Amino acid sequence: MKKHDDYLKSPDLLPIPHNERKIGTLGFSMIWVGMAVVLAAFAIGGVGVQSMPLPWVLLASFVGCLVIGFLITLIADIGIEHGVSFPIYLRAPFGILGTHLPSLLRGVTASIWFGINSYFGAAAINGILNIWTGFDNWFICFLIFVAAQVINTSIGIKAVEKFADLAAPTIILISIWMYYTLSDQAIAANKNVWTWIENPISGVALFTAFLTVVFGNMGYWSTLCADISSLSRFIKAPKHERNWFKRNKGALVGSMIALPLTQTFVVAIGGVAYIAVGNYDPIAALQESAGGLILGVLLLMIVLAQWSTNTAANIIPAATVFSNIGGPRVPFYVGVIITGIIGTVSQPWTLFDTLMPFLLITGGVLAAVVGILFSDYYLIRKRRVNVGQLYESDGQFRYHYGVNWAGLISWAIGGVTALIFTNLSFVVGFVLSAASYFILAKYWWFRIYKQAELEEPSDEKYLGITVGRDWIIESVTNESGHPETDKISI
Repeated sequence: MKKHDDYLKSPDLLPIPHNERKIGTLGFSMIWVGMAVVLAAFAIGGVGVQSMPLPWVLLASFVGCLVIGFLITLIADIGIEHGVSFPIYLRAPFGILGTHLPSLLRGVTASIWFGINSYFGAAAINGILNIWTGFDNWFICFLIFVAAQVINTSIGIKAVEKFADLAAPTIILISIWMYYTLSDQAIAANKNVWTWIENPISGVALFTAFLTVVFGNMGYWSTLCADISSLSRFIKAPKHERNWFKRNKGALVGSMIALPLTQTFVVAIGGVAYIAVGNYDPIAALQESAGGLILGVLLLMIVLAQWSTNTAANIIPAATVFSNIGGPRVPFYVGVIITGIIGTVSQPWTLFDTLMPFLLITGGVLAAVVGILFSDYYLIRKRRVNVGQLYESDGQFRYHYGVNWAGLISWAIGGVTALIFTNLSFVVGFVLSAASYFILAKYWWFRIYKQAELEEPSDEKYLGITVGRDWIIESVTNESGHPETDKISI
């Protein structure tokens, strides 16, 4: 093996073999339950009921989650079929060096989201300690909370799943209690939660408000949609299964049942909270009537929700990106630590108002990456991938000095347009980048840089689990010349 190939073959980023995929259908669903309880969903509900009745808000939320859930499952097939992560597959549409541009954007974005969620969780921890012990130092709570999440994720994917199994039922039970408590408050204020509207609208304005809620739910998960393969490569799936739906059952149940149901319910809580007391933050709404043990339990739910969201949706994707950029010298656990450092130094407690617009912008830009992934994987390669070449510095994905210009140009087209049409950023970015990439790659780039799976479209050679194949990549070697590992450690 060529020494300069080593940086492409970090042991933590090699394809996951079938027998090491540890997340079952229920486990992935529990991870989704934990991820979907986020403050942004409360806000969507609170804003929505200001112009639409709650049933319409919930319908819009459910539709948006179904659409993004299906797109997430489509992209998740990359990890399930071939066992490769987001930055590794990105070498196909962007090149072995070009992959670092979109993946680094996602990595930094995920790290900042990690910091923001950790700040909210730390504030809740500080509140619990203050109620029960009189302790009051949110920054110490922040450092401890960051360290706990970093350690939990560094232990491995099974530890993340175990935590989700514990957190998800707790979150569901507390959420149900919150909903009924807030509904009672609304009734006491002579407000019917199913018919109340603050500023009634109709016609085109109502349709626009409906679409805003739909796209709001889609936009929030566009970032995870891009790099879901970093998580889905750990999902169990049957070998020799050619039926797409059966092969992706684990991802489908989680992304199209657990996500829509959980997030729509959380949106409902935010809506009912706003109807009851004029504040979509249920914790703030219930603080007026709750205290002591009850308030401590409510704050505990916020801690669990931020923790479970961070590990799966932010730390794993970011750490995978940093490990890919750094090569074998930056193993997964080091990537996790880097994520924690970036999330801390970004100072989310002081820059929150500045960071939120930035994060919303990156969501639209990353939607363009999702479109390119879809176009490359399904429309052009038709799921066949020459995986071995993804790890070769002089292979078919080297392109022009390591860059696939069809991918970068398409990303620019979709990303810039998404920034212009911010309310429709996901749809515009996805469609334009997918169409641009299909045309540029198929009729220009791949006529210059031949792709083996396109020249000889063989299922037996270029599919993974569908034909029962585990992709085996020669691992990096240590100084003595012996293989360090040929399996991922997390």
